Amino acid sequence: MAQTFFIIILVILILEYLITRILDYLNSSWRSKKLPAELQGIYDEEKYKKSQEYGKVNSRFGLISGTFHFILVLLMLVLGGFAYFDEIARGFTNHPVWAALIFFGILFFLSDIISLPFSWYSTFVIEEKFGFNKTTLKTFIFDKLKGWMLAIIIGGLLLGAIIWLYFQTNDMFWIYAWITISVFSIFMTMFYSNLIVPLFNKQTPLEEGELRDAIEEFSKKAGFKLDNIYVIDGSKRSSKANAYFTGLGKKKRIVLYDTLIKDLNVNEIVAVLAHEIGHYKLKHTMVSLILSIIQTGVIFYILSLFVGNKDLSLALGAKDYSFELSLIAFGMLFSPISTVLGLFMNIFSRKNEYAADNFAKSFGLGNELINALKKLSVNNLSNLTPHPAYVFAYYSHPTLYQRIKNINK
Repeated sequence: MAQTFFIIILVILILEYLITRILDYLNSSWRSKKLPAELQGIYDEEKYKKSQEYGKVNSRFGLISGTFHFILVLLMLVLGGFAYFDEIARGFTNHPVWAALIFFGILFFLSDIISLPFSWYSTFVIEEKFGFNKTTLKTFIFDKLKGWMLAIIIGGLLLGAIIWLYFQTNDMFWIYAWITISVFSIFMTMFYSNLIVPLFNKQTPLEEGELRDAIEEFSKKAGFKLDNIYVIDGSKRSSKANAYFTGLGKKKRIVLYDTLIKDLNVNEIVAVLAHEIGHYKLKHTMVSLILSIIQTGVIFYILSLFVGNKDLSLALGAKDYSFELSLIAFGMLFSPISTVLGLFMNIFSRKNEYAADNFAKSFGLGNELINALKKLSVNNLSNLTPHPAYVFAYYSHPTLYQRIKNINK
């Protein structure tokens, strides 16, 4: 049975890689497609050529980095690399929880260090070449160190708790693990912007003035009580603009990137915020959280059916049962199901984006939202003609063309 699991895992890895490469190829070849009338004139000729080149460069880079990581995982699987590092971890301790944490710690740091040159190249070569990068070497290094710190503290505590629950509760493991992760998810939804974001970015309340007055006026009109409007120093790392809504109840807040305020006029920013407020008013935030919690429960239940199977460990080259190797093997076997769930979540997300656009439109902000979306697309050198299959597989938002058509209906 272990050999069967090994072959299935191998086939899944190869198929996923091939499908990814096919979708990337289709998307790249579709880039030269003629623009529909609704998108004519958004880019000037020089800027459009730049966006095309940006897409091609990122596509080539994705091919190289994706192939490298695919080969690395394949070698780890075929040569028994996972079992090798598991033996190293068990050389430090016989305690199942600590052995698993050391094992995953080794994999995490090795993977991150191996990926470091790709991350550096993406930031300081590609993003720099096209005028997006604002990250200094100091910021890059400190971001990496802070990321490691959070991985050790938060990731280590959560993973350690799940492993401990497994060895303490066995058959009931999935329920306790589900509750643990669900509580954590709700907590982070409420406090992420208060606790995690300040480690990386400075958030300041939006100052008094025309923009704040316009936002507060719209909030009253929409029946949305909004006390927390913050500006984040996104320009510290990139010239790309964004805005997002976070939190629940009294902890909800709107966060605007300083680059967004720079790129858009007041009415366009209000239209973007109307879209974000629409997500909250239409219960998208709450429903997405509930669906995520349900999905987590399903995953943990399926995991509980497989993780005790010794053959999963043997499939990765272990000599005996190993919880951590069974978990790795399960993750690989579950990958196709995870992909299908992701597709449904993307469909749901795109539907919500249309609804949020319509919410903004219902307050007479349709044209302003279209103008904002066009400006953001140009400033981010977005691909205006992604392949439909690529959109279906990866996009959580409709394309610019689809959103414009929807708003103009």
